[in-house]
Amino acid sequence: MSGTLVLDCEGLSKLVRRTSELTEWLAAAEAEDMRVVTSSVTLVEARDPKTNQARFDYAVSRVNIIPPTETIARHASRLLAAAGLHGHKYALDAIVAATALTSPAPVTVLTSDPEDLRVLCGVGVRVVKV
Repeated sequence: MSGTLVLDCEGLSKLVRRTSELTEWLAAAEAEDMRVVTSSVTLVEARDPKTNQARFDYAVSRVNIIPPTETIARHASRLLAAAGLHGHKYALDAIVAATALTSPAPVTVLTSDPEDLRVLCGVGVRVVKV
């Protein structure tokens, strides 16, 4: 494996909707032998009741699901504290950031919220707006 592509809520949502942008990212990740991941909490955040369950399940089957272990949760908590952030508004972003930071490098995160994720991830992770 040569790195990791991390999908946050918007990345996963665009994968479910089969946008050309995400199709291209997945093709590039496959060509580069990159591991594509998302946090299991992102499944909850990204689930749109208007989306067919089979379509959602198919999209999810194309990525590796990373559970929020105690180690990831503690890392996320430290990231929030270091950034001076707290509360539910930032909790899921912090879990995504901790997941990214514990993944094999180089790591790219696809997100609709690059500002918060850049603060949480620091310079070790490439954060791309989708």
